[in-house]
Parts: sequence; structure tokens; C-alpha cells
Amino acid sequence: MHASALDSIGNTPLLALDRVHPGPGRVVAKAEYANPGGSIKDRPARQIVLAARDAGVLAEGRPVVEMTSGNMGAGLAVVCAVLGHPFVAVMSAGNSPARRAMLEGLGAEVVLVPQVEGRPGQVTGKDVRAAAARAVSLAQERGGYYVDQFRNPGSVAAHATTTGPELWNQTGGRLDAFVACVGSGGTFVGTMTALRPHGVQGVAVEPAKAAILSRGRVDDPRHVIQGCGYGVVPPKWQADLCDHVERVTDAEVVATRRRLAEREGLFVGFSAAANVLAASRTAARLGEDAVVATVLCDTGLKYL
Repeated sequence: MHASALDSIGNTPLLALDRVHPGPGRVVAKAEYANPGGSIKDRPARQIVLAARDAGVLAEGRPVVEMTSGNMGAGLAVVCAVLGHPFVAVMSAGNSPARRAMLEGLGAEVVLVPQVEGRPGQVTGKDVRAAAARAVSLAQERGGYYVDQFRNPGSVAAHATTTGPELWNQTGGRLDAFVACVGSGGTFVGTMTALRPHGVQGVAVEPAKAAILSRGRVDDPRHVIQGCGYGVVPPKWQADLCDHVERVTDAEVVATRRRLAEREGLFVGFSAAANVLAASRTAARLGEDAVVATVLCDTGLKYL
């Protein structure tokens, strides 16, 4: 029995995706939607809030504020509920209504910020920066703790101490590459920090038309992969951990998401589909004996 929802974060199942990728090589993915907040962001949410309390920068009962596309907000809502902190989620109005409803259902106060250049379902880097600025001002007004996941070291540490070691153990030390979309960069950098000493290759994923990592330019900041591909190199990015960047189009991601549902019974979000698409390409490139791991970041229910 777990003492609270916090103890149920992590140690998610590792699934073989043999139906959507029959070969060459094998693709496996961690079911991060099994976390209590429904996404991989529960891991850094717990890490960051507990570290802030331990460091004395977050006092008992004080509010926590964060700019979020939805997933980090849900994780923080879970953590804050257990630990007794009011939580304020500041979101671009372009994020899905389901994410807003989810946050409110978890007891968060949701503050919406009008989009700067995106449109509903397609949040750009400028939209994110506008929401972040509002989050900073709210934290100051209310005497709250501003999480700042893009710069907070806990975003990386959470995956270096949990996701990476879990993957290595779950594959029995038989892992050739790890693949992940890059938003804040925490999942990729943290997981690869743990896996690089074992010789695992790192493959980053980004939208083809917002290919800042691989091409250094953004042709169109709007795309379907919410929470990733903001058209800026994240502050915590470590290029030495990345061996290759896979670019994916909206059409390819949508088609992969459909195949995951039809062939694997997995209804996941767009970033998860992008991860699986890139992992499949990576396995094919590395060959018949390759084992490639990725993460199913969240459930598709957050995009309705």
C-alpha cells in the first residue's frame, strides 16, 4: 500500500510495441500515462516541489505557480494537493480544453493567457513566453514559489534518478538508443545522463517545421505536438547527449497516433506518437538486433 499518490509516481510499465513496429529491431516504451497525474511530468513535479520544501524556499501552505501546457500542471496539482500547497496553473489559451478541465478537476486554479501567434491546438514559443511572463508576475503578487521547469534543475534530476535507471533495469541492460521529444528538455537530458555511461545513443525528436535543434531555424512555429518543439533551444539542453535528431511532420504524427490505437490499443497524445514514430525509424536504422526505448508521455484523453 502507498502512503499517498506521491509514492505511485514512477516505476511505470515498459511495453513492447511489436504490432506497430514488427521490425527490424524492437521498440519499447514506458507507459507514463500510468502516473497519477496522467503523464511523465509527475516525475519532475514531485522532485521540484520536494526539493523546494527541503531547501526552505517553499514554506508550508504557500502557493506554487507554474506556466504549463497541461502535463506539468497536472503533476504539480497532484503533488501540491498531497503536500498542502495551493497551485496556480498559467496556460496559453491555445492548449486543449481537456487539459484545462483536468487541471481544474485536480483542484488547480487555471489562468489562461491569450495566444500571441498560435491558434487553438497549436501553441508557439511566443505563446509560451507570454504565459511564462504572466506566471512570474502572479508568483510575485501572491508570494508563491515559481517552478520554472525550463530552468529548474529538478526537471533533469528527476529523470536522471528515475526514468533512466528504470529503463536500464527493465531492459536488463540491453538498450541501444533512447528517443524523446524535446520541450523543456528535461526528459531527454535527464534520461540520457543516466544512460550515456552505458553507451546508449540519444535521439531527440522535433517538429519538421520547427527544427531548431537540427536545422537552427523555425519555418512555422505551429504544429500539433503540444508541450514540445517550441522553436527555441531549452536552457538545460546538452548537445553532447544527442547523437541524432529526428524530424517529424504533423501528418506522420497523426497517422502514428491512429496506428497505436488500432494496433496496440494505446490511446496516447501527440508527443507520444512522435516518440514512437522516431523510435521506429531509429530501430530500423540501427538494425535487426537493436532495442530502442521511448516514453508514452501522456494519454490521448487530454487532447479531446
